[in-house]
Amino acid sequence: MEENRTIKVFLDDEPVPFAEFTPPVKFILDTTKIPDGKHLLKVVAKSSSNVEGIRTIPFEVRNGPAITVLGLNEGEVINDRIPITINAYGSERGDQFVVTGSETPKGIPAWVWALIIAFTGFALFYFIMYFSPEFYHSFI
Repeated sequence: MEENRTIKVFLDDEPVPFAEFTPPVKFILDTTKIPDGKHLLKVVAKSSSNVEGIRTIPFEVRNGPAITVLGLNEGEVINDRIPITINAYGSERGDQFVVTGSETPKGIPAWVWALIIAFTGFALFYFIMYFSPEFYHSFI
């Protein structure tokens, strides 16, 4: 019996596959040649009895710098003037680390403020309740 199993790999809606293999196969997908954004990898496999199976895998490529936007969320309704902070940083050079610009400044979360206020309140309560001279004895 003749083996005619094949695997064809398509990217997005291209009519021509960018790779064709006989199974099993292991290959490296080079995303540096694919533009940033959402893409679809379609794998079409044909068995030895000429039955086709299709699997699509959506993925996103981001080879460019990571972009962070603070002050504006996706689908948000806004009015008046709003401050927006934009930061972009990437890892083009592996031999040095640049601290400036590699972190996006963010405000302190509300739960941290609540924790600080609760701790301070308990400390004041403890200090007021147990601050009396009879609790302090001199060792001299």
